Amino acid sequence: MNSLRVPNPHHRPAMPSLVESSEGGDEGESLRYEEIEDDNVSPTDLSELLKDGTKESHDRAENTQFVKDFLKGRIKKELFKLATVALYFTYSALEEEMDRNKDNPVFAPLYFPLELHRKEALIKDMKYFYGEDWKEKIQCSEATQHYVDRIHHVGQHEPELLVAHAYTRYMGDLSGGQVLKKVAQRALKLPSTDEGIQFYVFENVSNAQQFKQLYRARLNALDLDKSCKERIVEEANRAFRFNMQVFDELDKIGKSLTEEAQEGGLPVHDGKGDLRKCPYYADKLGKAAPGCPYHAAMAVAKQPLVQLILAACIAVAAGAAAWYMM
Repeated sequence: MNSLRVPNPHHRPAMPSLVESSEGGDEGESLRYEEIEDDNVSPTDLSELLKDGTKESHDRAENTQFVKDFLKGRIKKELFKLATVALYFTYSALEEEMDRNKDNPVFAPLYFPLELHRKEALIKDMKYFYGEDWKEKIQCSEATQHYVDRIHHVGQHEPELLVAHAYTRYMGDLSGGQVLKKVAQRALKLPSTDEGIQFYVFENVSNAQQFKQLYRARLNALDLDKSCKERIVEEANRAFRFNMQVFDELDKIGKSLTEEAQEGGLPVHDGKGDLRKCPYYADKLGKAAPGCPYHAAMAVAKQPLVQLILAACIAVAAGAAAWYMM
């Protein structure tokens, strides 16, 4: 494992400094960044190429409907749980491939399992939201599976591109992720002891800014040619697209969720739209209940025998009402 040694303070690679919006209300939080100027950074350094080369993708991801609603605190608990499930599958794949390539010189300098790995933290969140039998209650969504498949392909066939996925995820977690943590904790009334948001807690990173400085210095020290650096930037943009596809999928699911009747209660499908968008279908919530209540009731009502019984009941009721009115 790499030692956590901060490089010479007089050589400071440029990096984003998180600025949290102080505005409240519908404006919500912001993921704006300030740059630390450094005359020693070269435009050909990988950290600079990644920062400049993914700026447009970063802006697009931040402006997806799911992220905008999240930043404004408009996030339903069931949807937050599904987002956490997506993170669990994503980081399980990413960290499996990072472990596979921990001694590969194209990735080894960026291997920080103690400081960065998120899988164990996400397991704690899974247990908090779904209970001890959480593995039986979750499944990988379609968009997340595409992301996971790409990570495995890269780790096994193009390990130099794993740099792009690690950079995109972990640097974001140490920056804008900390704003999302505060928003989720406030909007969902989660415990102040960080249950349910362990994913955002980096216990072994005492100073996020210094750690990001170290990480970027390690990026710039990788022995990569110009072509390889360009491929890494391209892969980082691809990683952003995978994330946006997950966000769009969550946004579609969110539109099928009604407001929770009670704190922690299960949402009910309103009977409109595609059955596959029903949260019971999407997240196997049927393990806690036989299936979506609306669709289950409609299926029973369409049975011929049931329809005959209902018609008889209506006739009897109508006859009784007519007798009463005479």
